[in-house]
Amino acid sequence: MSVVTTADPIDPKVLVAEAERALADIARIREAVGTVIFGQENVVERALVALLAGGHALLVGLPGLAKTKLVETLGTVLGLDERRIQFTPDLMPSDIIGSEVMEQDADGRRSFRYVKGPIFAQLLMADEINRASPRTQSALLQAMQEYHVTVAGERHDLPSPFHVLATQNPLEQEGTYPLPEAQLDRFLMQIDIFYPELDAERRILLETTGTLQAKAREVITAARLKEMQTLIRRMPVSETVVEAILKLVRSARPGEGNNEADRHIAWGPGPRASQAIMLCARARALYDGRLAPSVDDVKALAEPVLQHRMALTFAARADGMNVRDVIANLVKAAI
Repeated sequence: MSVVTTADPIDPKVLVAEAERALADIARIREAVGTVIFGQENVVERALVALLAGGHALLVGLPGLAKTKLVETLGTVLGLDERRIQFTPDLMPSDIIGSEVMEQDADGRRSFRYVKGPIFAQLLMADEINRASPRTQSALLQAMQEYHVTVAGERHDLPSPFHVLATQNPLEQEGTYPLPEAQLDRFLMQIDIFYPELDAERRILLETTGTLQAKAREVITAARLKEMQTLIRRMPVSETVVEAILKLVRSARPGEGNNEADRHIAWGPGPRASQAIMLCARARALYDGRLAPSVDDVKALAEPVLQHRMALTFAARADGMNVRDVIANLVKAAI
């Protein structure tokens, strides 16, 4: 089995040593998060995979499922400077990226000074992101892709690392605005949050209604997170995994000779989806204690990476199909 190396290859012994160190840190991170977030292991895994891969994530779930609590906990545990923006219909782009204000000195001279907005954080929580207008939502586009913002023609770099974890309520649609496709594509994955299991909900009931509640603690620093993100980008990937990613993503595009896609998909994922699966597969492998991703990682990541990057045809929606069903069929056929 051939192996695809990265542009910056790493000595195998160094890779193993760095991976073992990262595994120890990941174990401590999982333990710290688990003291605050009960159950939802799959959600925690995907959120951490997105951050380890250096990307952004969209958390979709009903109210009361600890979406906000999860983001706050991750910010504390990972040692990130975390800010929160509550998205509302009257929120303006300047409320996110900042604006210029006029000042006057003692001599009466006036000048403009840029006042940074809350986007200048290492972890930005965009709470209920779909409640703001598309104009305001688009204020995040440049930041999420290029890691800087432009105000009055001047570039302002964002802190490093920079991650956006946005939350969205899928049930209440009144007074909300769908996220533009271009912005959805900037999210590495969409993480769906469902009701907790019985045992997890029992633990929530017992441990969160008393006078003492567990609090998150810092486990690593932002600098250490960046080191782990660099390690993930240097992990080797087999040719088998690369081919599986390409075959899956291309099979989700109409006009590529796939009957399932031609019948049910209006538009499919672009190359950014392939990049997302590649990075997330590496991160998931490290999260599970492996030094290289497998085809199983590609299968596990197909739904969260692809579902917000494709849309069904009207006929498919009229037949009661959903994106998850189509992706599941594509995975079975392509991998």
